[in-house]
Amino acid sequence: MATNERSFVQLVWDFFCSLKLTIFLLISLALTSIIGTILPQGQLPPEYVAQISSMKLEIYSKLGFFDMYHSWWFITLLYVFSLNLISCSIKRLPHVFKFISEPVLVLSDSMRNSSSQKKEITFTASPDKAKDRLTEFISKEFATPIITEHNGEFHLFSQKSVWSRLGVYVVHLSILVIFIGAIIGSLFGFKGFVTILEGSGITSVQTNNGKQIPLGFELFCDKFNVTFYNTGAPKEFRSTLTVLKNGKPVPSRTKVKVIVNDPLTYNGITFYQSSYGQATESSEYYFTMTPRSGGSSDKFAIHEGEQITLKDGTTFKLLEVTQEVRQFMPEFSGPAARVEVGYKGKAPQTFIVLKNYPEINAQRGDDLIFSYDGSNARMYTGLQFAKDPGVEIVWLGCFLMVAGLIIAFFLSHKRIWIVITKGHARMYGNASKNHAAFGMQFDELAEKLSNLKF
Repeated sequence: MATNERSFVQLVWDFFCSLKLTIFLLISLALTSIIGTILPQGQLPPEYVAQISSMKLEIYSKLGFFDMYHSWWFITLLYVFSLNLISCSIKRLPHVFKFISEPVLVLSDSMRNSSSQKKEITFTASPDKAKDRLTEFISKEFATPIITEHNGEFHLFSQKSVWSRLGVYVVHLSILVIFIGAIIGSLFGFKGFVTILEGSGITSVQTNNGKQIPLGFELFCDKFNVTFYNTGAPKEFRSTLTVLKNGKPVPSRTKVKVIVNDPLTYNGITFYQSSYGQATESSEYYFTMTPRSGGSSDKFAIHEGEQITLKDGTTFKLLEVTQEVRQFMPEFSGPAARVEVGYKGKAPQTFIVLKNYPEINAQRGDDLIFSYDGSNARMYTGLQFAKDPGVEIVWLGCFLMVAGLIIAFFLSHKRIWIVITKGHARMYGNASKNHAAFGMQFDELAEKLSNLKF
C-alpha cells in the first residue's frame, strides 16, 4: 500500500517537473492570448454583436472569450504553469547549489583527459615556489585561487561568475512574480468607460462587468476642447479635469489637461482620454428664419430629431448637427446643421445650414432664409478608467526578468585549474557557455603562462 502511494506521488511529481508540460502550457498560453487579442474584451461594441451569429455569441460567452484573462480556465493555466516552474526549480536547484557551494577543487584524471582547454609548462623551481608564483599569476590575471594539496600535487582552482548559473531561476522567479501581480490585478482591479458632461462630475463608475464602484472622490470636467485638421478630422481632444475631495479641489489634481497618452491618475485609478461627443438629449439648437421678401425675423429653438411648424405653416425638422462640417464639405468649417424644410404645397427639401457662412445660406433661392445661431449643447468627454493594484508587482517581475536574462545569456561561469607537480604545471579551463569567447581568453592566459620565469 505504501509502495503504490509513493509511486503515485512520484508520478504526479514527475508530471509537474516535465519539460513537455512546460512546452504544452507555453503553447496554450500563446494561443489563448491570440484569442484575447482578436476578439473584443469586456463590453462588446454593438457593431460586433450585430455581425456575429447568436450561436457564436452564446458559445464565446460561455467559454469566457470576451473576458478571457479573467476566465477560470485561463487562470487555471497560469496556476498550473506556476506549479510547473516551481517544481522544476525545486528539482534542479539543489544540484545547482551544490555545484556552486562545493566546487571541484581537485581535477580527476578523467576531467583532465576530457578537457578541451589545456596548457602545460615546465620549470626548474621547486613545487612550493612554483605554487606561490602561479598563485600570484592566476590571482592577477583571473581570480584568487583555492589551493589544495592532493597525492603530492598542488591543485589551484579559481572561478568567475559562479552565480550566473542561477540566471535561469531568476527568470523563473520573475515569471511567478508577474503572474502574482496579474492575479492581484485580476482579483482586486477593475476597468471600464465613463462619460462626463462639461460642468459636471461623477463620484462612482460602472465597470465592464456591470459593478458599480464608488470612487471616494469626485472627478469634475471643467472644460472640453477639440481641434480639427483641415480635412475635418479631429486633431486633438482634451479634457480639463479636477479631482474634488470632500468638495474641495485636490491641489495637485486641479484643472489637469488630459489628452490621449497623457492620463490622470489619482488614488490608484487612471483615467485615459478615449472619446468625446455632444450631449443631445436636453440640448437646444437655435435658428433664425428671415423672409426673403422682407419682414421681421423669427427666432426659434429646436431639439435634434424634432419637427416644428412655423407661423406661416412651414415645417422645420432638425435632422442632425455637427461641430465641424469640414469633413463633409471641405471648403467650409465650423458648426452646421442638416435640416428638412417643408413649404406649403411643395415636397420637403433637405439642405445644410452653416453657422459661420450666413451669406451661403442666403444664396439659396427659397422664400425663407434660415441661419444657424448655435446651441446650448454641452460637450462630454469619454474616459476609460482602470485600477490595477498589481501593476507595481508586475513591473518588479519585468525588472527581474531583464536581470535574469542578462545573467543567463551574457554571463558565463568560468573555471581554471592549475595542477603543479615536480617540474611541470598544467592549466585546464572550462566555461558553462560561450565556449568560443572563453577559448580566446584561455589562449591569452596560456600565452602569458608560457612567458613566466621561475
